[in-house]
Amino acid sequence: IKSYLNIPALMQICRDHGVDAIHPGYGFMSENPELARACEENGITFVGPTIDTLEQLGDKTSARKIAKAADVPVLSGTDDAITDVSAGRKQANALGYPIILKAAHGGGGRGMRVVRSEDEFDSSFEQASREALTAFGSGDVFVEKFIENARHIEVQLLGDTHGNLVHLWERDCSVQRRHQKVIEIAPAPNLDPKVRQALCDSAIKIGKQVNYRNAGTVEFLVDADTNEFFFIEVNPRIQVEHTVTEEVTGVDVVKSQIMVAQGLQLSDEEIGLGDQDAIKTIGFAMQCRITTEDPSSNFLPDYGRVMHYRSAGGAGVRLDAGSAFSGAVVNPYYDSMLVKLSVRGRRFSDAIQRSKRCLMEFRIRGVKTNIPFLLQVLDHP
Repeated sequence: IKSYLNIPALMQICRDHGVDAIHPGYGFMSENPELARACEENGITFVGPTIDTLEQLGDKTSARKIAKAADVPVLSGTDDAITDVSAGRKQANALGYPIILKAAHGGGGRGMRVVRSEDEFDSSFEQASREALTAFGSGDVFVEKFIENARHIEVQLLGDTHGNLVHLWERDCSVQRRHQKVIEIAPAPNLDPKVRQALCDSAIKIGKQVNYRNAGTVEFLVDADTNEFFFIEVNPRIQVEHTVTEEVTGVDVVKSQIMVAQGLQLSDEEIGLGDQDAIKTIGFAMQCRITTEDPSSNFLPDYGRVMHYRSAGGAGVRLDAGSAFSGAVVNPYYDSMLVKLSVRGRRFSDAIQRSKRCLMEFRIRGVKTNIPFLLQVLDHP
């Protein structure tokens, strides 16, 4: 992982090869303001938010304060990062269990632990802080109230350098394992239209609070029992699951990012986004993350050579498969995602059936995958 976190080495590569722009993707560096600052100092365009925005929103405790200032509801929790376990325990006791510990910097489910009693707090705090330090270079964590029965809904934002900001509607990312998203759906099925509109309006409020530029995602929890929603964080970058938004809106989010970085307005022909009311969704899209993990061994990551790879296909099927091919070597040092399967259909049920058909058509030999688990989930939507 460290090879991707070495900013001076990245800048040297750019200088050696005449690189004039960097799209940071959705990895650890995509939210790192130091990479954006290094790009600016070396005359390289950073395809993403401004340095100030990355600093404001990349720190999740700062993002909570921004949401409050925008009059968006947030979960009860600590306003500042906690580095001392005894102080954290005191805050958790005041909030009442269950609580969740979260890394103040970074994302992707790293540095997160649900704590259900005071007896679990100290060890969970140390584990979360250690994981956050390894993944993001900071062991800072904060405490937040945990909602047991919640839907994880996120809103895609896109802004330009001219002050224009729109949302591309929402995604449901509630199917998770170890705080890692597994299946994502756009738009969120069976969501109250009033809640949907309130979520999108709240995301725009937060974006305007920081003059948001480029692509980003505002994430919320919706209490399934009360329909109340709460802001949890902003990912100031493209998301792994942006594909489902592209499939239902027809908007190429990555292309739009690059066009915005070149100074174009959202309404310009190359992007083609004008009035918010003109942005609609058609049908449903679903993404399944196929990973090299063994469901029969507690999802132990697997690695080795992919001896045989055959993917699914057909109408309404999209594959993002950078490392999925016969002969590919999966090593233990990086994320276990092998390929993203995205499908679309006129109805939610169509998307489910198409996803199941595609998953059953995959033939992957040499490494174990989570396909059996995904099929099991889709059998009980």
